[in-house]
Amino acid sequence: MAFRTLRRASAASVIALYLLAVSGCGTTDPPENSGQPDVDAQQECQDLAAQVEDGEDSADDRNDAGGETADTFIFGSSASPITLNPLHASDSDSFRVAHQIFETLVEAEPCGPGPSPLLATDWTSSDDGKTFDFTLRDDVTFHDGTEFDADVVCWNFEHWNNQPEGMAQSADITYHWSTLFKGFGDDSIYESCTTSGDSEVTIELNEPFASFVNALAIPAFSMQSPEALEKWGQIEDGGDPTATEYATAHPTGTGPYQFSSWNRGTSVNLTAFDDYWDGPPKTPHVTIKTIEDPQARADALRTGDVDAFDLVAPGDVPGLRDEDFTLIHRPSYNIQYLGMNQAAPPLDDLRVRQAIAHAIDREQLMKSTMTPGSEAANQFVPPVTNGYSDDVTEYEYDPEKARQLLEESGYEDLTIEFNYPTDVSRPYLPSPQDTFNQIRNDLQSVGITVVPVADQWSVYLSKIHGGEDHGIHVLGWTGEYNDADSFLGAKFSEETPEFGFTDQEVFDQLAEARGLPTPEEQEPAYQEANEMIMDRLPGLPLGHGVPVLALAPRVSGYVPSPVEDESWDTVTVREE
Repeated sequence: MAFRTLRRASAASVIALYLLAVSGCGTTDPPENSGQPDVDAQQECQDLAAQVEDGEDSADDRNDAGGETADTFIFGSSASPITLNPLHASDSDSFRVAHQIFETLVEAEPCGPGPSPLLATDWTSSDDGKTFDFTLRDDVTFHDGTEFDADVVCWNFEHWNNQPEGMAQSADITYHWSTLFKGFGDDSIYESCTTSGDSEVTIELNEPFASFVNALAIPAFSMQSPEALEKWGQIEDGGDPTATEYATAHPTGTGPYQFSSWNRGTSVNLTAFDDYWDGPPKTPHVTIKTIEDPQARADALRTGDVDAFDLVAPGDVPGLRDEDFTLIHRPSYNIQYLGMNQAAPPLDDLRVRQAIAHAIDREQLMKSTMTPGSEAANQFVPPVTNGYSDDVTEYEYDPEKARQLLEESGYEDLTIEFNYPTDVSRPYLPSPQDTFNQIRNDLQSVGITVVPVADQWSVYLSKIHGGEDHGIHVLGWTGEYNDADSFLGAKFSEETPEFGFTDQEVFDQLAEARGLPTPEEQEPAYQEANEMIMDRLPGLPLGHGVPVLALAPRVSGYVPSPVEDESWDTVTVREE
């Protein structure tokens, strides 16, 4: 996490730059059901970062005062990891474990989505956006004793680019490499990796990728032990890379914690890596418990079965606050949206999509269904992202205009299928049922009859992403690095079953923007893409959620990250 670096560098200077970019964007009126005061998640994060940097309320301070620290930090997670090999993961629950075991060349900066040094201490890029030089940190070892150096970096890049054919090269299994590097082997934009001594690496691409360094903070690009992968992670062509011994029992990185055990569906147990390059973690052991139900997670905190949990349901916020639990608001870097499948008429009629957009009161939706600090969205990227545009087409809440558009389109008596998930909480969707109810009421108020279709999360995702048998649906996305491509490219760079969106002009615009060599050149191109997307309206951006974490009063040293780049080596737990 960023605070491994903060022990050696000033957090204030990094955070101040980010705050300049987001000033005025982080505070909104609280949700009506929360009873919370106004929330500035960014300022809260800054304060927590400063406390960690300054060593306030540290374990040493408490021991001096006569307090004892606990042996284990227990965290309540909403789902079990899918795999322990981060290359083949794309879900936040797998990445949460990866952040403790593994490290990337760069990490998210304190309280922001931009890059900060980690295993690489410095880097430069060429003017054409194709060549990147990295200087590596010295004296870093993997959990199995293997030395981390320039040769290991090149081994990892070659390993990523040359996955066996079959499942290991499928977009759903090796999502980040296949999408960001556009394929494997000769089909990818990766060209080569060369070394100069033990601590200098040069990565060559065959086309520009301005956000290459930013993207390397994604846990999928964690540095892994070649020795461990060669011993435990061999995959035959067509084999399942998520089921190897490495992916289930021998994940080996350079992070502050090393793997101990995984009880599938129940818990992951980690233990401190005493030879960690930045010193051993403050708490010797970590347990990540899987507790799917939000109310059950809250109850586990109350009973002391967990020390902290993520994705607090909006309705649980006031009670936990009144019971003196610590609530931390993760700075928002996500989007909640209403998808509209154009392969399902009449959603192929722009007027119908516009009517739906004008029927929904997004401000009220944020207040009544989301956590404090959440704000309505008018495009598919957060305001702090390069390429955010002030000139997108707006769809203000206007029920009368919605009725007029339905009449013009000939669908005054529209009946529409509305898909939504159950048994899940996500940073952008903490309470799917509440979100569905609010939107359904808005649509019915303008004469649209809603047919609800609820599915469990795994079935829901397969239905939305894998076929055309759906109508409108609620979903979202948490950005993984600071670039518009992390939002727009993931959804609108090609035709997908989710949206049935076939506009080649938009696809070409996004491809052009992504291929420009610098962020400065990309900005107007992504702004134009944003404007084009909102004109076509393949979906309606609803809001940017502020996820809430709840901690027992005995926990300190936890600092949130907008992209969930949260390592727990600074966390301490006081015995009670």
